[in-house]
Amino acid sequence: MKRRNVIKSLSMLPFAGALTAKAASAVTPEAAPAPKRDFFKELGVTPVINASVTMTFLSGSLMLPEVLEAINSTSHDFANLYELQDKVGAKIAEMLHCEAAMVTSGAACAMVLGTAACITGTDEQKIKMLPNLPGQRPEVIMQKSHRYLFDQAVLTTGAKIIEVEGAAAMAAAINSNTVMALFFNAAGKSSITHEEFLKVAKAKNIPTFLDAAADVPPVENLFKFQKMGFDLVTFSGGKMIRGPQSAGLLFGRKDLIAAARLNHSPHEAPIGRPMKVNKEEMFGMYAALKAYLERDHKKEWADWEQRTKTIGAKLETVPTVKTRMVVDPGPANAFPSLFVNWDQAKIKTTPKQVVATLKSGTPSIVANERDDSLIVGVVLLRTDQIDVVANRVKAILQKAASA
Repeated sequence: MKRRNVIKSLSMLPFAGALTAKAASAVTPEAAPAPKRDFFKELGVTPVINASVTMTFLSGSLMLPEVLEAINSTSHDFANLYELQDKVGAKIAEMLHCEAAMVTSGAACAMVLGTAACITGTDEQKIKMLPNLPGQRPEVIMQKSHRYLFDQAVLTTGAKIIEVEGAAAMAAAINSNTVMALFFNAAGKSSITHEEFLKVAKAKNIPTFLDAAADVPPVENLFKFQKMGFDLVTFSGGKMIRGPQSAGLLFGRKDLIAAARLNHSPHEAPIGRPMKVNKEEMFGMYAALKAYLERDHKKEWADWEQRTKTIGAKLETVPTVKTRMVVDPGPANAFPSLFVNWDQAKIKTTPKQVVATLKSGTPSIVANERDDSLIVGVVLLRTDQIDVVANRVKAILQKAASA
């Protein structure tokens, strides 16, 4: 091509580009927003309305808007996780008025890390070898009535659980292999009170750990047990604190938290490496705890009570149906629920059958039954789901009444 033709061609480019842009704008005047993807539908997963309590298999609770904002706003940049755990741990410790804190991947992870911390301290060799330390197995003291599914987290570290009944037996069981004493806060009964448990352990210089995973509300529980003197405390982050479901809190003695962190990711070799917590969960857990502590808990409780009245009033329009608000004594899941009863000779269905019908319907609603009562949980319902649940239960009872 001759030079003058090249120049001529170049001079035509802005004009040609303008024509192209004009043609494109004629076809699509402005970019249409991409349709919102329904991942539940895309994957064939059934959305569930949780008219029950916080259960891991139902994904715990729904994250607060503040938590989602924290996750989304921090997902676009990298962060050094050692620094982040330092900073977020310091802020959480400040909020909880304790020596030190860290974010874990749930309360079960906190139990693994807390036990590991009591076994290894900051000894690098022990941290690398856990759970296969030479010699006799480390021992963890537990009340026999406190044994539960989640104490498997203790066994993960290679420790052995020693069951005791009563303070005297606890004192006698402590020996040179004892590394920790674990108190399950939601146990139905105890042969040793909190105070006796702490007194025995402290007299023998044994670290104490309290599992209080589901024990808020009340908010005071976040402070109560460390004030009693427990060295380590854990709460789930994904229950009523409404943080990320896969996050939890471990807090207490500074030296034990430091040891727990050495047993955790992002360190590359320890027992807690598979239990990673990413940066979004750390930011999200921080935001959730801050929001929870700042919440008007009296107003929230009044709202829960009003929900039981709203649903109850609608259900009691069905003949023979009676409802009552019941507050679980706790310490886990200590909040109001609605108990529903009816004359089963006139409404020919049982609470168990109603629970099954709710679960198999659209939308799927998970409720509970106990002692021949239907139990409708209200604390995890979105505002727009209150009438949905009330109407569904009412429809089921009306249909059974006319059968």
